[in-house]
Amino acid sequence: MVPTPPVAPTGPAAAGQPVTDLRERLRTGFGLLGPRHPRHMLSKDQVEMLALPIGDDGVVVGVNSEGQPAVLGVNRPTPFDILFIGGLWTTQILALRVAATGARVAVETGRPSHWAQVVQAVGGGQSGMTVHEVGRVPPQGASAMSPVLVIRDCGMRPPRGRVVSAPWQSVLTLLPYLSPLAPRLMRQARLVGVQRVSPDESVEIGRVTGLPRSEYEALPTLADGVTLWCTERDRQYVMTEPTDAEAGLLGTPRRMD
Repeated sequence: MVPTPPVAPTGPAAAGQPVTDLRERLRTGFGLLGPRHPRHMLSKDQVEMLALPIGDDGVVVGVNSEGQPAVLGVNRPTPFDILFIGGLWTTQILALRVAATGARVAVETGRPSHWAQVVQAVGGGQSGMTVHEVGRVPPQGASAMSPVLVIRDCGMRPPRGRVVSAPWQSVLTLLPYLSPLAPRLMRQARLVGVQRVSPDESVEIGRVTGLPRSEYEALPTLADGVTLWCTERDRQYVMTEPTDAEAGLLGTPRRMD
């Protein structure tokens, strides 16, 4: 009997990879072998040049006085109330950026026409941004997988809301100016943001929040787009500058609308 000549190996075996090894990899779920490339080698000096900036988790609302990104941790596993004494422009920028993180935004407002273009930009619907009449915000069903920011744009004397802060559901109350309700709201809030106000209002804000005199006396001089964000322990001036898309939608920073 004439022996059968050997057949030239093809496929993985031709590349130096035994067929049995390939079958073993497929059987264990590792998949096919990928392409092979030369290793990327770096010198010690080059390795030290590699850096990945890591900061706080949250929404970038602007830059601080040092030019570093300023971040607000809006989505939290505990109830979180925010009082913002400022303009609609900054509030809407914040709403857009919160929605961009995948969180839902529910707006309770007496002026829905002012929010129409923002809702349209986000996409609206249950997975984006919704607008509700004052006192008619339904339960939002917030969770770790679907956090919610409720924005209360209800004028100088907002009524008590039906939907309150809860785990993964923060509430931001917008006041265009200081009102008789502001001191109570400031005491209840975990975070307070203040934009340009009158000298008399700045004195009252300083009294309630315990700001140093140099801090509250500077409030009447703040430029458009600048906010002083305060917690019990920290204070930070933040300049909010729009992206090109945000500027095209909402225009330039302004204190009043």
